Amino acid sequence: MSDKEKYLHIIDQQSKLFTDVSDRIWEYAELSLMEYKSAKLYCEVLEREGFIVESPFDGISTAFKATFGSGKPVIGILAEYDALSGLSQQGGSVKKKELIPNGSGHGCGHNMLGAGSLAAAFAVKQYLQAGHGGTVIFYGCPGEEGGASKAFMARDGIWSELDIALTWHPGDVNQVTSGTCNTCIQSEYYFTGIASHASGSPEFGRSALDAVELMNVGVQFLREHMPDSARIHYAITNAGGSSPNVVQPYAQVLYMVRSQLAKDALALQERVDKIAQGAALMTETTVKKRFIDGCSNTVPNKVLEQLLWKNFNEIGVPSYSEEETEYAKQLINSYEMSSDALPGNACEEDDEIAAWVYEKTHNGSLALNDFLMPYHFSNRQHMGSTDVGDVSWLVPTAQINVVTFPSKAPGHSWQNVSCGKTSIGHKGLLTAGKVLASTAIDLYKNPLLIEQAKHEFKKRTVGGYHCPVPKDAVLVIAGEEFNN
Repeated sequence: MSDKEKYLHIIDQQSKLFTDVSDRIWEYAELSLMEYKSAKLYCEVLEREGFIVESPFDGISTAFKATFGSGKPVIGILAEYDALSGLSQQGGSVKKKELIPNGSGHGCGHNMLGAGSLAAAFAVKQYLQAGHGGTVIFYGCPGEEGGASKAFMARDGIWSELDIALTWHPGDVNQVTSGTCNTCIQSEYYFTGIASHASGSPEFGRSALDAVELMNVGVQFLREHMPDSARIHYAITNAGGSSPNVVQPYAQVLYMVRSQLAKDALALQERVDKIAQGAALMTETTVKKRFIDGCSNTVPNKVLEQLLWKNFNEIGVPSYSEEETEYAKQLINSYEMSSDALPGNACEEDDEIAAWVYEKTHNGSLALNDFLMPYHFSNRQHMGSTDVGDVSWLVPTAQINVVTFPSKAPGHSWQNVSCGKTSIGHKGLLTAGKVLASTAIDLYKNPLLIEQAKHEFKKRTVGGYHCPVPKDAVLVIAGEEFNN
């Protein structure tokens, strides 16, 4: 057993602890910023292990910070643990079966994300406890699906205490993630008008619903005059009642504005705000805006990504039994839509890697992708968003994906929820913990790698960080009533 392996061995020794934490978080299935049971569980486990725990943290009731060690370097390991609404599902089932009517479920695998990061923190703690200098901080980051707590922490300067940040995300392929994504800003608009009989006295009414609809029309015309890489989505969250013979006195619409760079998304957001104001003028209503959340695009770091890949390659990927493979095949057969795309981000950019993956997956027919994608550095924009981006604008940051779902699993699906409480998910989170811990130990041992990562980071962030979270913004729980 090598020097590093003896510290990683704790992940095998205490594997049941980590998988039990994952399963309990899966059972809690708490929505963004309401993860009270989940946060409490993490804090209890971390305190028992000897971490110094701060909870609540940064004014966020379900956030926490757990620290072990002292001095430099300081490495942060990020955890998430929020679920998604409407995805309650029985674990291990190959059929769609609600566990709780209209309940929530971990369709993005954040139960495993947090538990795998916990495993990494425990292994790093063993290394530091053996007399090595440095500090590890395990951050409980709630509300990734609707809250972007990491961006609020970025606004408050939290990440400046770190030298490096590491994290991972459950997925259907083993890879080091590279490239960038979209900044995303989410805002809610509340229009207030005047109620009136829609037939008897329509001239006295001022329709808030008309204002919402005119705003939406205005945004449709804006689409022609925004960058191709930008995106705008909306949902009418309150149509003002169910009676068509009443002029609706109130209505509410939720908007998401995306563009690659935060400065561009903020500029596009200003144009959407003006359209809202114009809609209010046209209908003689009033409008109030509430900021919900915002997160920035990710900044890739080749130094850290290569180190993660080296450790991932050394540790290896999970292997699966016939029973696990058959279960995955049945889940794949339940997909409502199929995709011909090859797994792994690099396939879209590198023909040689695509050909290699084509062979590895037996023409895309592999149920569980039991291989590690070749490393491929990228600046390519992916259209999703994550608040890990805000961390990456303030400190060198990198992450991996580890298989916890069948191949080509639909994002935010009941199939993912089902798989999240199985041995497939357990194997994935334990592997992720080992890769993150091994990489962190390499960084403690070789501070030159940290300096190289910081040098690259400075080059890639020369434009500066434009925080998408206003100074006076507060976190809003999903579905919380707008205070008019």
